[in-house]
Amino acid sequence: MSLDYARWIWLIFYGTLIVGIMVTVLMENRQPAKTLAWLLVLTFLPVVGLVLYAFFGRDHRKKRIHRANPREPIPLKPISPPPAQASGDRHDIQPAEAIGSTSLVKGMGDELTIPLIRLFANQGMEPPFHTDHTELYVSGYEFFPALLQAIGKARRTITLSTYIIADDPLGRLVVDALADKAAEGVDVSLVYDDVGCWKVHNSFFRRIIRRGIRVEAFMPVHFPALTGKINYRNHRKICVIDGDTVFIGGMNVALRYVKEWRDTHLCVHRSTEGALAQFVTSSPLSPWPDIMQAYVRILLEARHYVWMETPYFLPTEPILFAMRTAALAGVDVRLMVPRHSDAILAEWASISYVSQAIEAGVQVWLYQDGFNHSKLLVSDDSISTCGSTNIDFRSFENNFEANIFFYDKEMAQRIRQVFLDDMSRCTLANDHWQANGRRPFVRRLWESVVRLLSPLL
Repeated sequence: MSLDYARWIWLIFYGTLIVGIMVTVLMENRQPAKTLAWLLVLTFLPVVGLVLYAFFGRDHRKKRIHRANPREPIPLKPISPPPAQASGDRHDIQPAEAIGSTSLVKGMGDELTIPLIRLFANQGMEPPFHTDHTELYVSGYEFFPALLQAIGKARRTITLSTYIIADDPLGRLVVDALADKAAEGVDVSLVYDDVGCWKVHNSFFRRIIRRGIRVEAFMPVHFPALTGKINYRNHRKICVIDGDTVFIGGMNVALRYVKEWRDTHLCVHRSTEGALAQFVTSSPLSPWPDIMQAYVRILLEARHYVWMETPYFLPTEPILFAMRTAALAGVDVRLMVPRHSDAILAEWASISYVSQAIEAGVQVWLYQDGFNHSKLLVSDDSISTCGSTNIDFRSFENNFEANIFFYDKEMAQRIRQVFLDDMSRCTLANDHWQANGRRPFVRRLWESVVRLLSPLL
């Protein structure tokens, strides 16, 4: 008899819990397809559906999952007079009308630049700034010596935020350089992502702390708290030195970026004149998917071309729609992805998206010379961007990301040349990947099934 009571108590508890979760899913007003999918999972996968929802289904975009301000600026030294800064209060932001008339953009004459700057202003981003020169690195062989040299010249502060810092020869070399500056009295901070560094033993970070470096793990993940944090990670790769020199791009601190992977990173020096640039961050705490909105606008407003590189192509519906619309309108849309991914599920899941892009006239280029981890975009010789943002669900909706946008013809042409150099190491996917009928039915079915996992990959 007691077993019957226990069973009924469990059924009532579980049923109440599931109904409560379903109501929450409905009230979050997600896309109808996503809402329906989660309702079906919760209904037809008892217990398993609850676990899946706990790990991957909760929408934290408007919840407080981290104490940091979602609009935290890149820690730069202010210019005199200082521009308006995003402090979390939208009333502190320079109005969009003022952004459009300021001398920063006056007379530029580009039909997309000013609206894009206004978009970022209305989202609470820092206003644009000038950079007198920008170094562009296309390999770890170029980037890491420059980073170590800049660290060696630091006099006041060093802030390094990275998704991964590996306990390998390169990671230890960077730590040695940081520790040397800490010993000289420089304020040195390191922020690493706890999930990105799951394979790195805690003893590595304890050694770093003992050497005088302030170390913080971004949202540490420990079971049972695992379910609330695993899906929202700090994917940014930024190093700010003395408040006026910033390294930003796609490279983590790991030896594979020197030996195996192709990637792009930048070094920007803030100044009072030169190319116009703007740091843009996005996070699940933001009310808007900031960087995704910028990509959509660039694609829909482009008149001549939009070229993009990404290691993972699992686009959200707005991005895929914008790409297809631009290509059908006659814009030269090119997408570069690795021929083989470092994650086999992501590779399989991307195939159906690639096929849809090709059907609309997008040129898809497959990088053959190893794994290309680069994340960049260039359009119409006027706008370019590089940073940590992949063209996938995770970057656009879940991760904390950071990109730099340039409103400058010369910088756009430099990024364009990087794309062309990479294209020389590619094959055109359109020639052999276009028609679904060329692939066996079972394979196409499997690709479509794996595509359902896209938001989780």
